[in-house]
Amino acid sequence: MAESGKKAFALRLDAKIHAAIERLAAKDLRSVNAQIEVLLREALKARGHRQANDADPQ
Repeated sequence: MAESGKKAFALRLDAKIHAAIERLAAKDLRSVNAQIEVLLREALKARGHRQANDADPQ
């Protein structure tokens, strides 16, 4: 069952991308799922997206 506030969905990845994410996850002591979430958050932040639960930058 998904955690509260989390959305579960299927994701198809190229095998080489998955392997690269697995290596990063192992290096950072995270699961592949957690690593994907971190990478997505970083990408959104780089594009200027601010999450609703982020602190105000003021």
